[in-house]
Amino acid sequence: MANISEASLKSALTERLKAAHVEVTDMSGGCGQSFTALIVSPEFEGKNSLKRHRLVNAALKDEIAQIHAWSAKCQTPAEYAKEMAETGGKDGPPLDGTVGGKVDGVNA
Repeated sequence: MANISEASLKSALTERLKAAHVEVTDMSGGCGQSFTALIVSPEFEGKNSLKRHRLVNAALKDEIAQIHAWSAKCQTPAEYAKEMAETGGKDGPPLDGTVGGKVDGVNA
């Protein structure tokens, strides 16, 4: 079983989805069991949210099978650029249900 990390997921997403921008956050405190990501890829053009997530899940099939929790925000380059302009660059992976970006109850 391969060790899953922020770096390995970022590399896989960048390569497999031709992603222009990827941010991956380990929300499990470093144990590699819960990740969230922001993925910006031209592969998402013309696809609704469900199809985008299916594309990501297919690209990370082996990795997702080894972790406990996974969430992703999927945007096209144009959507990402628009959001960055609107938020002043303060966007990132979804951190819903976390305390300070970490899963509550994890001691790491």
